[in-house]
Amino acid sequence: MINVENLTKYYGKLLAVDDISFTVGKGEVVGFLGANGAGKSTTMKMITGYLMPNAGKITLGDIDISKNPLEARRMIGYLPENVPLYMDMTVRSYLTFAAQLRGIEKKEADARVNVTAERCGLETYIDTGISKLSKGYKQRVGIAQAIIHDPPVLIMDEPTIGIDPIQLAQVRSLVKDLGKERTILLSTHDLSEASMICERVIIIRKGKIIAKDTVGNLSARISESMALKLNVKGPADQVVKALSKIKAVDRVVQDKDMIIVEYGVGHEPQTEIVAEIMKNGWTLLTMEAVEKSLEDIFLNLASGKDA
Repeated sequence: MINVENLTKYYGKLLAVDDISFTVGKGEVVGFLGANGAGKSTTMKMITGYLMPNAGKITLGDIDISKNPLEARRMIGYLPENVPLYMDMTVRSYLTFAAQLRGIEKKEADARVNVTAERCGLETYIDTGISKLSKGYKQRVGIAQAIIHDPPVLIMDEPTIGIDPIQLAQVRSLVKDLGKERTILLSTHDLSEASMICERVIIIRKGKIIAKDTVGNLSARISESMALKLNVKGPADQVVKALSKIKAVDRVVQDKDMIIVEYGVGHEPQTEIVAEIMKNGWTLLTMEAVEKSLEDIFLNLASGKDA
């Protein structure tokens, strides 16, 4: 449904998005992950037609956004990171306004507003001023305006940012429910959130896509790698260099006052680690196993520490 080919975007001389390509299939919910400034929002703004790329092609189904921008935009519901709400309007008046902007006639708009408000859990607050709503309910209003015209594609930029834990769970559930009927591309910098909502993730760093995989396959990578956390009395840079030479060790990094040693399943480098430390006259104070998580994998990829 969403097809991005060789997309590139500059802001002046700054390369924000660097020749990226990916697809999101019909009915698929995909997480678009990366640290702040990685290029997520810029990519989404290009997909929605808010920004024009310097190079590349975007199609929604068989519609080329550059050739048929209005037709493409009719297919999209967009929730930007900063939700465009008018605080002096009620929920009803705002959603009615959003429906009419989408070309929906008044009679049909009234029905759409009621159905959409109920779908987003807003029926109790339908005649409440938006300024009086909590952050979580304002987010729901933002989602409601994105789906008021029943689009087949939803682009959602950080839909759960800044809301409390209870409403966080409710908004996640709403997004997951919406994904049963629509194609959704959802940006976040939180892998745990993506794992709860999305079937697949795309990870972007410094404008380039560095990983595309299912959440299940990312989870499988956890079982392929083991790690030890060491507290060594000795010069950290020399310790890292020495332990990196051990054949069974995949990677050694310094994390604050600790040394993290990663190795593959089936290898047991502990004896060689102890021997190397003793040989250099250093002191091993502690050594403990570390369990890697999905978040560890994402942080490693996003920071460029993992291949």
